Amino acid sequence: MTKIEKIVLSYSGGLDTSIILKWLQETYGCEVVTFTADLGQGEELEPARAKAEMSGVKDIRIVDLREEFVRDFVFPMLRANALYEGQYLLGTSIARPLIARHLVGIAQEVGADAVAHGATGKGNDQIRFELAVNALDPSIKVIAPWRQWNIRSRLQLLEYAEKHRIPMPSDKRGEAPFSIDANLLHTSTEGKSLENPAEVAPDHVYQRTVDPVDAPDTPEIITVGFERGDPVSVNGKAMTPAALLTELNGLGGRHGVGRLDLVENRFIGMKSRGIYETPGGTILLAAHRGIESITLDRAAAHLKDEIMPRYAELIYNGFWFAPEREMLQALIDHSQAFVSGEVTLRFYKGSASVISRASPCSLYSADLVTFEESTIAFDHHDAEGFIRLNGLRLRSWAARNGR
Repeated sequence: MTKIEKIVLSYSGGLDTSIILKWLQETYGCEVVTFTADLGQGEELEPARAKAEMSGVKDIRIVDLREEFVRDFVFPMLRANALYEGQYLLGTSIARPLIARHLVGIAQEVGADAVAHGATGKGNDQIRFELAVNALDPSIKVIAPWRQWNIRSRLQLLEYAEKHRIPMPSDKRGEAPFSIDANLLHTSTEGKSLENPAEVAPDHVYQRTVDPVDAPDTPEIITVGFERGDPVSVNGKAMTPAALLTELNGLGGRHGVGRLDLVENRFIGMKSRGIYETPGGTILLAAHRGIESITLDRAAAHLKDEIMPRYAELIYNGFWFAPEREMLQALIDHSQAFVSGEVTLRFYKGSASVISRASPCSLYSADLVTFEESTIAFDHHDAEGFIRLNGLRLRSWAARNGR
């Protein structure tokens, strides 16, 4: 085993990373620095500090990354209208490169030669963490305990915790819980009964959204303001990125907006079923497409739609820091120069519908498109030549085929 002098661990303070912390200390006999990212997961993070202190950790980092997360990762992704496999808003995927960037930054700061994570060998997160580290600092070694140790079951995990007197909440001793990931953009829930895609998800799985059936019977209308492709206000009130997303999460959540029951294709090669809740992100996707509909040129909008699946796949597969993602981002960001204005949406029983949009940079001309008399010169006879030229190849094809 390569000699390791210091490790920075991505640490939540939960059962898995608490065990990993002890295992790293025993296995490598070196100092471990813990890093806990506050991404708006809605949990009290100070208990993580206390648990790390109990394990003898001297350097404990708990960093509030909420604004950075939304500003530098969520908003650039939303400019692309990114959806993986046409549905998933990439809430877990987009958080991993941010965590990895800070893991690497702390490692460089403290002179650590390795970073460690708690992702399992079956999931996507191990790939996302490690590809990011490869891109940011290939000299840093990545330690993935779930691929190295001899623990193969939940029972063995609990036995290790008891043997080393690692505190366990009472609910961890019984049946395996759902696997939950949460941040300011979404919550995802996997495991237990959800592993059977034929079984209906139980109601208690949902954490951020009410059942649309139980949502208010009265619609709610709001307005989202945009500048250069990014949301900047709700109902005329300017907000920071994290505050704005938090506000929309609350508004959408009480109307049941943003629920998704999805079977997706993992990069590692298997299918998995998860329940996702992304109320604010769902609202912003609809609003962003609404403002783009009047501010983007047709060909530019269609080109964005063509590259979007590739862009989303890069994020899902862990290539945020890859050159091709950065190239696509430059194209996407260039397209947003005039994507400014306001979009009005109506929430009702799980839906977030655009009902109006306005922009000082609008390409929409009511005078040109009207069915009534127009002041803009438009010769209807021009359409005849346009159609005839576009039909030329079809006439040739039809003639060859005997039509």
